[in-house]
Amino acid sequence: MSELQAALLAIGFGVIVAVYVFGWWQQRRYRRKFGEAFKPGYADALYQAHAGALNQESGATSSDVAPGAESHIAGLSDTVPSIPGLLDDSCSLLNARSDFIIELRLAEPSHAAVLDGLWQRKFDFRKPVQVCGLTLAEKKWERVIAESQVLYGRFRIALQLADRSGAISEAKLADFRDLVLGVARLIKADTTVPDIRETYHHAVELDAFCAEVDQMVGVNLVPPGERALAGGKVAQAVALLGMTLEADGAFHLPDAQGHSLFSLINQDSQPFQHLTLQTVHTPGITLLLDVPRVENPVSLFDRMMEAARILSAELQVNLVDDHRVALSDTGLALIRTRITEVEKKMHARGIEPGGRQARRLFS
Repeated sequence: MSELQAALLAIGFGVIVAVYVFGWWQQRRYRRKFGEAFKPGYADALYQAHAGALNQESGATSSDVAPGAESHIAGLSDTVPSIPGLLDDSCSLLNARSDFIIELRLAEPSHAAVLDGLWQRKFDFRKPVQVCGLTLAEKKWERVIAESQVLYGRFRIALQLADRSGAISEAKLADFRDLVLGVARLIKADTTVPDIRETYHHAVELDAFCAEVDQMVGVNLVPPGERALAGGKVAQAVALLGMTLEADGAFHLPDAQGHSLFSLINQDSQPFQHLTLQTVHTPGITLLLDVPRVENPVSLFDRMMEAARILSAELQVNLVDDHRVALSDTGLALIRTRITEVEKKMHARGIEPGGRQARRLFS
């Protein structure tokens, strides 16, 4: 071996050693910076529930666990506390009684892109899917979108159990579980998976409760005889009440956040439209109160009835029920009592009428 060859070998060996040492030093800095987020004893804000979470385990069958991913079947708390600085609003709504939540504990910090397989099938389950991630920098659970460039140490992937279209099926729950566990296997993440059958029972029970309290109160305003109402006059009258025509073809009275307090629709099959308001005629109109989606529904019912009386005088129409029988004070009192019962039942369930959870479930 010539002196030149020996020198080149020595230089090459030195470069390899230098690269190795630099890589080890970078990895050590990385672990020191982010290692706290992966310690087993790290305080987990999302599951610091009043009754304690992840504290009871049941046996997992082979169908519940994806190969290569450590899985536990655990019960989640029914309520999720709102802890300032640790939970954003959307993540604080998730709980085991309204969502099928699978947790992924990552082997190393990752961006949302590692969930690519999930993002591609997010809309396959006919129910909303939400992803929350634990940020490394702020130690905060936040809603995750596919384009997020934030580094996360954990993900919680939640499938909503029920909405106005009904309860999620057991088959869809199993499909969702298999999809998420497949993603976990690819990225070598440990998982926590609730029991499918128990979750399905939660879905059915939640759907039954929602169906019980899902009340829509309507008051019909119809002109006497064969007279029809002119769309332009209806628009002028409701404008005095602060109601505006929205894209769904109904007039809405919005609150400060833009949520509809109550609405007014055309009794005819055609929705109201800006372009035809001045030419359309209708046999009647209906004021609607979507009880579970509004705050203080009893007070809003009173407010809607006051609006109905104003419109009755302005448009010279009668207030009638669905059988075109004039509304009596006794009938209105009965409706008010039923709304009060709905409000009480929702409060007892821990669902605030008109709150974000209510708007999720009654959508």
